[in-house]
Amino acid sequence: MTIRLYDTKAQALADFVPLVDGKVGIYVCGPTVQSSPHIGHLRSALVYDQWRRWLNYRGFDVTLVRNVTDIDDKILANETDGDPWWALAYRYELEFSDGYRRIGIQAPTYEPRATASVTQMQEIIERLIARGHAYAAPDGSGDVYFDTASWPAYGELTRQKPDDMVAATDADPRGKRDPRDFALWKGHKPTEPTSAAWDSPWGRGRPGWHIECSAMSSRYLGSAFDIHGGGLDLRFPHHENELAQSTAAGDAFASYWVHNGLVNINGQKMSKSLGNSIYAAEFLEMARPLVVRYYLGAAHYRSTIDYHDGALVEAEAALERIETFLDRVDRRLEGTRFAGSGVTVIPEDFAEAMDDDLAIPQALGVLHEKVRAGNAALDDEELSAAASIRGEVIAMVEVLGINPLSPEWNTDADAATAIALAALVETLITDRNAARAAKDYAAADRIRDELAAAGITVEDGPSGSHWSIGS
Repeated sequence: MTIRLYDTKAQALADFVPLVDGKVGIYVCGPTVQSSPHIGHLRSALVYDQWRRWLNYRGFDVTLVRNVTDIDDKILANETDGDPWWALAYRYELEFSDGYRRIGIQAPTYEPRATASVTQMQEIIERLIARGHAYAAPDGSGDVYFDTASWPAYGELTRQKPDDMVAATDADPRGKRDPRDFALWKGHKPTEPTSAAWDSPWGRGRPGWHIECSAMSSRYLGSAFDIHGGGLDLRFPHHENELAQSTAAGDAFASYWVHNGLVNINGQKMSKSLGNSIYAAEFLEMARPLVVRYYLGAAHYRSTIDYHDGALVEAEAALERIETFLDRVDRRLEGTRFAGSGVTVIPEDFAEAMDDDLAIPQALGVLHEKVRAGNAALDDEELSAAASIRGEVIAMVEVLGINPLSPEWNTDADAATAIALAALVETLITDRNAARAAKDYAAADRIRDELAAAGITVEDGPSGSHWSIGS
């Protein structure tokens, strides 16, 4: 068993070799909580949940750290008299957490906030100054910058030459030696809240964005760890700067860099300026959370998802095929010697796809082929084969986090709706059976057609009539 992943830094697929046998440390750049989460945020967090689940299945003890950036320029700019910056940040953080929870993303091992690691950030900055890779602005502003010219490897992650890089726009350029130098520490300004500043050797101020992740990753995973993840849009400048400052400070940092693709809307990049952002809360009203997870997790993690009208309907139909089979096989096997006999085991071709850079589209192809084979086995009354396939299907949907039988997808509201629907459908089926017994076939056919029009399939068998949603 060899897991392969695409390493952005190497720009190639690589065999995954952990620093410590049996253990994996993953750091993921989490949200900057300046506004409500959109579907791109959900997709990014879901990708690393999928990686974590598969690595767990392969026997690794995974430590996953996903940070919360709870202080930056935009967060401070959003402050009002009634809403201090830290309260706004926390409110949005709760929205992110709720969105993650609703689509079944497992809580990270650690979820540090940037404001809780300021001491560690200052320690890294002091090391960089001592090594000659950072300097305090000579104008007395309190700003501290990373000296990009002092680090020959700067640009190695994105394979850029310094001359081709754009100027860093994260701080006042007047104190910089080079326009590309980026802020490690920002001196406090009179226009900023007094609560958003910490004492430091360079005066009161706050950290720059990039130093936050370097400090939190090393604090929770050590100076060397296995995988650094995040959205494709973070490669430059954020991840490039993280890599430069951490390695210049003497840390080995990440062995592999993994980046997930973004989400477009009808062929366009999602952005506030275009007014086409779909927020997580809105998206989760369009379909069941399980369907949202299936949709956002069905594409290859490095690809761009292009959301369009009807996409969730397609995901719902695909998921219903799985649900219908599981319902059908459980009903047919109930009371037989095959009930509960299927061993939950991952098929080899599914495992091969997942080991190959988490090729979930191919893995889902195996899953749906098993569902088709399972339905065919039931049609042919091959109950032993059906039970075996059921076990494989359960194993696959469980490791993907889309097991419809899992309690997390059966909320009280869902249960109440299901009970009400079942009562109505069962009454209609009773009426249909009574019509059939009275040889009133026109009435029986009418009831069956009404149910079919509502998307409900009735299946007649030796043990009676059973219904399911979808075909």
